Amino acid sequence: MTKFLFGTVGAPISTPAKPGGSQGAILRTAELGLKAMELGWVQSVRVTEATCQIIKQTAETHQIALSVHAPYFINLNASADEWPKSKKRLMDAAIYGALAGATDIVFHPGSYFGQDPESVLPTAIKRLKDCSDELVKMGVRVTLRPETMGKASLLGSLEDTIALSENVPGVAPCVDFAHLHARAGNGEINSYPEFIKLLDLIAGRLGQTALNQLHVHLSGIEYTSKGEKQHLSMRESDFDILGLFRALKDRNCSGRILCESPIMEEDALYFMDLWENQK
Repeated sequence: MTKFLFGTVGAPISTPAKPGGSQGAILRTAELGLKAMELGWVQSVRVTEATCQIIKQTAETHQIALSVHAPYFINLNASADEWPKSKKRLMDAAIYGALAGATDIVFHPGSYFGQDPESVLPTAIKRLKDCSDELVKMGVRVTLRPETMGKASLLGSLEDTIALSENVPGVAPCVDFAHLHARAGNGEINSYPEFIKLLDLIAGRLGQTALNQLHVHLSGIEYTSKGEKQHLSMRESDFDILGLFRALKDRNCSGRILCESPIMEEDALYFMDLWENQK
């Protein structure tokens, strides 16, 4: 059955100061009637094992599905000197995320640094496989999710994320539809036929299971010829959300849809209402 859990990327904006933190964000998510949340560990991973246990228990009690957004400063194409730092950020997000009850670890794959994508991918695949292999040996069971990115200069086209997923066990894309709409700078990937083509590509390369366990980021977006400029609320943007939802339904997709617009929880509730009431 086609089913999505809706939530926010990071703590809902309306999370009160007390108890605050991830625990307060989970409690607020539950109050709003949302069912998923992405822990926003985007600057660094600074949590203790004890805090992770509190996060996990709170999420289990309130039946909130958790993922983690790893630090921004991860680059699968970093120089040999810089890669160990990137690797540690990704590994810490995965290890502590698993302790906190998160099942999925979203991360920005990095930059091409002006190189051809085809020349960057072998290094990116090898490095991500090393991370995945180490996590398996440690008994850390999470799905690593390279995110599709909103600028063509960044590692993170749909093809990149599919190639990483094809070649590394335990990896699947985080599909940010707003980023894909903005990436080329020409407004493409914004219609029912384009969404269907995209979903069929994922299914064809990664199997129907990938569509049954989609991890989606969604918002409105402003873009220029160079790609993403800033996130917008959905109703401020030109994004065809009705076309997307119809395509997701017609391809029997399931998973999580997490909002990162400037009015996160308001838009997340809007998405949930649209999804549940679409014809």
